Amino acid sequence: MDLTHPSTIPGALHRSAARVPERIALHFADRHWSYREFDDAVTRAAAALLARGLRPGDRVAALGRNSDAYLILFLACGRAGLVHVPVNYNATTEELRYFVSQSGSALLLHDGEYTAAVEALAPLPCATLEELRSVAAEGPIPALDVRVRDTDLAQLLYTSGTTAAPKGAMMTHRALLHEYLSAIVGLDLAEADRPLHALPLYHSGQLHVFLMPYLLLGAENHLVAAPDPADLLARLARDQLTSFFAPPTVWTAIEAHPDFASSDLSRLAKAYYGASIMPAPVLARLRRALPATGFYNAFGQSEAGPLTTVLRPEEHAERPDSAGRPVLFVEVKVVDQAGEEVGADEVGEVLYRSPQLCTGYWDKPAETAAAFQGGWFHSGDLVRRDAQGYLFVVDRVKDVINTGGVLVASREVEDVLYGHPAVAEAAVIGTPHPHWIEAVTAVVVLREPATAEELIAYARVHLPAYKTPKSVHFLTSLPKNASGKLLKRELRERLTGSAMGWEN
Repeated sequence: MDLTHPSTIPGALHRSAARVPERIALHFADRHWSYREFDDAVTRAAAALLARGLRPGDRVAALGRNSDAYLILFLACGRAGLVHVPVNYNATTEELRYFVSQSGSALLLHDGEYTAAVEALAPLPCATLEELRSVAAEGPIPALDVRVRDTDLAQLLYTSGTTAAPKGAMMTHRALLHEYLSAIVGLDLAEADRPLHALPLYHSGQLHVFLMPYLLLGAENHLVAAPDPADLLARLARDQLTSFFAPPTVWTAIEAHPDFASSDLSRLAKAYYGASIMPAPVLARLRRALPATGFYNAFGQSEAGPLTTVLRPEEHAERPDSAGRPVLFVEVKVVDQAGEEVGADEVGEVLYRSPQLCTGYWDKPAETAAAFQGGWFHSGDLVRRDAQGYLFVVDRVKDVINTGGVLVASREVEDVLYGHPAVAEAAVIGTPHPHWIEAVTAVVVLREPATAEELIAYARVHLPAYKTPKSVHFLTSLPKNASGKLLKRELRERLTGSAMGWEN
């Protein structure tokens, strides 16, 4: 195999190893890998996968928390010409069966803690990620008789499934490498950065916007298994880390943690947020608390690798609620329901055209045709674009509430609720109503005591009557996937299906 092939992901890693062989590529738990050691481990792991009888193009499912072994598997699949299929480790048995069967995976590698869950998938061949890491850690460097092209699939990147059954976006090496360069340029990623990676690697944001671009740059990466706020604050201070990404739900938890005010985050130069919309009050508090830190809004979706737009630190002063402008390899337009491009500051659906895009959805031709209608990818996000080209996210198309024939963006109502001192988290959805079609309904997690009547009265001061929540329900936590996205579909199902577990 020609490891220096210019257009594959493992080929790019090999160039990093040739450039900075003795630099630490990855810290995980008590293990440290130099770039040379890590690149060699990927080659050994690729040979081990092929030795199991797998052939180029076969799909390999991965079920595990963040680890060096998980990352080795992703890169080994690419080096062996196999297709990596990341699986949500919170998946139920039925969901796991769906991912494996829909992708046609020939092998499943998993953490040991999931052994009982994967046994239900017999006769699918399985092995543990720890076994793969052990094989990859030492031994001779095998020769691989595999030729990988830039147009070959590298990953089936399943959508988060917050509104429908997940679809496997077919990502090629070429698409992801374009996205990596977009991320490096748009987010000011640099070789000298000391990044902390805490979000699940099965999610596109952490793996493809941050960890892989940083590996291509030759940076020293710190990886943790899960984003615990106390642990993150301790690591950022102790290890003098300079770069960190988290979704708004994790940033909210960090900002609310008792250790936040006393933690030394003076070395944190770059703070990134994305994966869902950041509440404006939370962002304002973070920026006040960390005045020397540059904040970046990274917006996009899985089908584009996922980065599509960036709001840079210097742009936050005038447009803190913007998702920024398109990155290097992304072209956008905003259209109305008839598909006609709208004018500046008019609301419409944002469409993308880019070499970063997936080639379609695995074994779903109808969904692929609908998503790429007219040669552009239809995102499902409602935005407005100002005269300078900055995008402002209004809402997901499916999250807009139709109340009495008037459309209400849930984000606007959520931002108001986040301004109340008692509100730790808020989600606003539409629920069926015999008169209003949909009622504006709030679901809130409290940080201090408050009543539904108090929150409704507060919202009424800041919103017109038709946007004010008709009811408020309280939970101890909001349902989220492992990437931090709110699962509004689950909230709708719980509210419309059963009152069990709710308080008014």
